[in-house]
Amino acid sequence: MKGVLLINLGSPDTPNPKDVKRYLAEFLMDERVIDVPKWLRTFLVKGIILNTRPKKSAKAYQKIWWDEGSPLIIISERFQEKIQARAKVPVALGMRYGSMSIQKGLQELHDKGVDEVLVVPLYPHYAMSSYETVVVKTKEEQQAHFPNMELTIMPPFYKHPDYIRVLSEKIKSYIKDIDYDHILFSYHGIPERHIRKSDPTKSHCKIDGSCCNTPSKAHDYCYRHQCFETTKLVGEYLELDKDTFSNSFQSRLGGDPWLKPYTDKEFERFPQEGKKNLVVITPAFVADCLETLEEIAMEGEEEFKEAGGEQYQHIPCLNDDDDWVKVMTRWINEWSVTSQPKEEITA
Repeated sequence: MKGVLLINLGSPDTPNPKDVKRYLAEFLMDERVIDVPKWLRTFLVKGIILNTRPKKSAKAYQKIWWDEGSPLIIISERFQEKIQARAKVPVALGMRYGSMSIQKGLQELHDKGVDEVLVVPLYPHYAMSSYETVVVKTKEEQQAHFPNMELTIMPPFYKHPDYIRVLSEKIKSYIKDIDYDHILFSYHGIPERHIRKSDPTKSHCKIDGSCCNTPSKAHDYCYRHQCFETTKLVGEYLELDKDTFSNSFQSRLGGDPWLKPYTDKEFERFPQEGKKNLVVITPAFVADCLETLEEIAMEGEEEFKEAGGEQYQHIPCLNDDDDWVKVMTRWINEWSVTSQPKEEITA
């Protein structure tokens, strides 16, 4: 029997410092998030970060927390419920970090008699710290607890026409009645070294002005290329002038070089160039979370206006929009009747 496991990032159980600390410990100790030797990661996380960051992060979570709970969890549950109402197979939900675990999601499917699972990482783009860690963790849980289950992994859908269409139409619905100077596609940031580590050729990704535009097998695993490709395709769909939109990367940490340009620096730069009416979209996420709701929608607007900006429009993620639900449901239903191998899945 077939079934589907949707997987997103996760969330603390509450916005209290104790629960945030527990969540951050699991998240930051992931070797694909902080990719340094375990002894150093342990020192950094348990010796330094967890002694200072939980209180600050808890305040941020409190700013965006809903009465029903974590926005990311609530949105993901609504998305799963809408899909289940339309899907031909059981659909469960799991999170990479936190109490709503991947193991629990697989167990839910197992209890319903499912022995063939389509794993859907809810990340449009490939990155070590998002898509890859979800896939690796799911395989570990399957091997440890559900050895008779077969897994099929949905590949990143960053350039799939259906995804580009629903993302573009969402943007169109927000910009059609407003005057704007620029649209910023702000993606989650990652260290530059992650790009090189993910490069199967070990030579293509130079993070320069040409490698992302030069065809290569590396692009199947290159977060930077895939982000640029999403932006380019949306720009073409919406017929945007090339000088009216651009990319940036948010949420950098530490002193190592991360993907550029940095979103906060763009917020400072745009008003000085006369771009005072800004629209911001965050396509690295399909569901709004702390990073989109607090860092971009709240702090981003404050930074932009402090730099001289006037109008700031943050566009929500696809969340549980009906068009996005229909797309994911169709992908799932096509898989459920065709048993396509990974490389042939419609998405």
